[in-house]
Amino acid sequence: METKIVSMTEEQPDREALRLAGEILQKGGLVAFPTETVYGLGGDALNPESSKKIYAAKGRPSDNPLIVHIANMEALKKIVKEIPREAYLLADAFWPGPMTMVLPKSDAVPYETTGGLETVAVRMPVHKTALELIECSGGYIAAPSANTSGKPSPTLAKYVIEDLAGKIDMIIDGGFVGIGLESTIIDLTTTPPQILRPGYITEEMLQKVLGKVEWDQAIIDADSKQAPRAPGMKYRHYAPKGELTIVAGPEADVIAYINRHVEEDEQKGEKTGVIATSESAAGYRAQVVRVVGSISNEEEIARNLYGVLREFDEDGVTRIYSEGFWKEGLGEAIMNRLLKAAGHKVVWVGNNK
Repeated sequence: METKIVSMTEEQPDREALRLAGEILQKGGLVAFPTETVYGLGGDALNPESSKKIYAAKGRPSDNPLIVHIANMEALKKIVKEIPREAYLLADAFWPGPMTMVLPKSDAVPYETTGGLETVAVRMPVHKTALELIECSGGYIAAPSANTSGKPSPTLAKYVIEDLAGKIDMIIDGGFVGIGLESTIIDLTTTPPQILRPGYITEEMLQKVLGKVEWDQAIIDADSKQAPRAPGMKYRHYAPKGELTIVAGPEADVIAYINRHVEEDEQKGEKTGVIATSESAAGYRAQVVRVVGSISNEEEIARNLYGVLREFDEDGVTRIYSEGFWKEGLGEAIMNRLLKAAGHKVVWVGNNK
């Protein structure tokens, strides 16, 4: 398959290309497109064959639910059996934006889209290109991240091309995305509502709207055997090719531990890399040191994380060490992705041993 690649920005949309992309989706094809979080791989959410194509293109397990993207609240009524009051409150506060709600699905949504579940995950992106594409496609796009399953989600179109060119019909290159981490997922079918995936919309922000909110145990327990209720819950995700270890503790102890193991790894023929902050990077002796941002700027770290993981692949790094970024708020989302990427491999050093 030849993949058509088109470029545009939110400020300067190519409406002819968007019209063509909409036709591709309506005919059952696949189109990758930018959102404010990461690039998405879109198919017609109401066409079971389109969802099957998404799973095939990504190499994604078919019990891993897809998120349905809509462009307005009216569209929600067709795909949800009932809309609770909490959904309207959250939509007023955070839609359009990087938040996904899990709600009871209607018969209009095929099980191929929901991973066999009776619930559907829905979000309304704020990215203008994504919204216009949804409108052109008929209103319902199922879209996981536009990458090979398990690899870091793409924040640039070049990574979409690397993973999916030749497998899908079109890629819309919209430049670098704004947030860099996938949307927060909140399940409204439970009481109290549960966070299934942390993201830019934090627990504190959700609590201000809903009151009590809990975390799903599958996020907390790395060994949970629970079936996935939302994207990214069950399987190893966001992982670079090299083996990744998170090292946590006082900065001096973290640097000493990583440098000692970097030296040992290099003696064994490994190519080493470190994910560091701008404050600590100079202290490391790995062959490749990537600065993910300032320790005081979580939005910068979130925006750069997946790109840094991809760059290690480009550099052929086989052993990667990362500092930990445990903080409340967005830090919870950052660590959720890092822990998934590392297969929950964490070493505590210094006073935190």
